[in-house]
Amino acid sequence: MKFGLGLSVQHSPDDSQAGRFQEHLEQVRLASAVGFDSVWASQHYLSAPFTYFQPIPVLARVAAESGTMSLGTGVLLLPLHHPVEVAEQIATLDVICGGRFIFGVGLGYRDTENQAMGQDPTQRVGRLVEGLEIIERLWTGEPVSYAGRHFNLTDVRISMPPLQRPRPPIWMAANADGGVKRAARLGDAWLMNPHTTLPTLQRQLALFSETRKTLGKPPAYEAYRQWEQDKALPAGESFASDFEALARDRFLLGDPARVREEIARYRDTLGVTAIIVRVQWSGMAQAQVFRTIRLLGEKVLPLLQ
Repeated sequence: MKFGLGLSVQHSPDDSQAGRFQEHLEQVRLASAVGFDSVWASQHYLSAPFTYFQPIPVLARVAAESGTMSLGTGVLLLPLHHPVEVAEQIATLDVICGGRFIFGVGLGYRDTENQAMGQDPTQRVGRLVEGLEIIERLWTGEPVSYAGRHFNLTDVRISMPPLQRPRPPIWMAANADGGVKRAARLGDAWLMNPHTTLPTLQRQLALFSETRKTLGKPPAYEAYRQWEQDKALPAGESFASDFEALARDRFLLGDPARVREEIARYRDTLGVTAIIVRVQWSGMAQAQVFRTIRLLGEKVLPLLQ
């Protein structure tokens, strides 16, 4: 079982943003020291009422503090970007971190972001599928020509291929059943939705596994409500109004023994090999975050490996 640290790059505008970023670097150093395996940064735009550090510059700076940990985008919203730009940026990051980059990619669910970027939200799936195909081809280092519905390239070769060969691993986030099937087809791993309950994950995992088998492949709560994250979940999984119902089968809460039991339950039920934990939410003091990272690294992780 591997532990990843999901940086809470989302903060109150009243905070010192420079100070918060320095806290992230301290968190990464501590996570590395207590045995975490990876560090992740997510992506959103237009994040009011919060600020939001963008993942590519964050991870480029974090690489200097990460030791032997892998770095990952968890996730980059590919439909908002041109695949040539993404292929170049991620290849550069893979070289910077010594070939330890994981390309976490997702569809996105906020129409506001797409509209602000001049994209039709209904074209997200097509842009994701074409973009990923182009990126994989560009990462070979060979010239690429491509004629698609959304992108067209003629004899294009990126400046530098990634260090990992044939390419960095691709982990694809998915919420709905159709997205889970797509992750099985196009990704190397499925990044499970952190807000979906365990029974739904069990059902979707069977869907994911069956799809891969068929293809012959080896086997802040209110803010999220405002952002319509719950509308991206499968039917019956919308956010509950009371915290107890919301937390059940979703969040890891309690002392180290309870958290170990909960993680072991997910491991044994779903067969997951890595868990990415977010240990900071807007307004939390650094001392609280440090305490949680230390407890996870010293009291939880060793007994799960």
